[in-house]
Amino acid sequence: MFAVIKTGGKQFRVAANDKITVAKIEGNPGDTVAFGSVLMLTEGEKTTLDAKALSEITVAGEIVEQARGEKVIAFKKRRRQNSKRKRGFRAELTIIRITDILTGGKKPEMKKGDAAAAPAAVKAKAAPKAAKAEAGEEAAAPKKAAAKKAPAKKAAKDEASEA
Repeated sequence: MFAVIKTGGKQFRVAANDKITVAKIEGNPGDTVAFGSVLMLTEGEKTTLDAKALSEITVAGEIVEQARGEKVIAFKKRRRQNSKRKRGFRAELTIIRITDILTGGKKPEMKKGDAAAAPAAVKAKAAPKAAKAEAGEEAAAPKKAAAKKAPAKKAAKDEASEA
């Protein structure tokens, strides 16, 4: 059984235990990701292309690592103009191992590695600040208006006319 999925503006033919490299997807290694945009499913001799049936199919995968692609160099030179420019680019990539192709409207178990603990810690740090703000302990100091200064040329001109 294999499926054709769409992610990051590209299409991939995937089966269970395949490793694919896609445009960056947020997450940490070990996190589960689900691809709901399935374009085709083939089971033996049976191929499904119906949009309604495909909407119930989900492809589950696990993030293996976050990586960067090879450096692509864009070098531009204008001959006899003493003009050249060299720029480099490395794409942010995510390597994913496809774990399962789920049919019948089933959804994968979403597991997160260290990312699940991180939001709880952020909320715990943010809570004391919110309590202080409600109590009015951190009142912002009013801003002072800046004094207007005469331009230097005008001041010099005034001094010259007085002498």
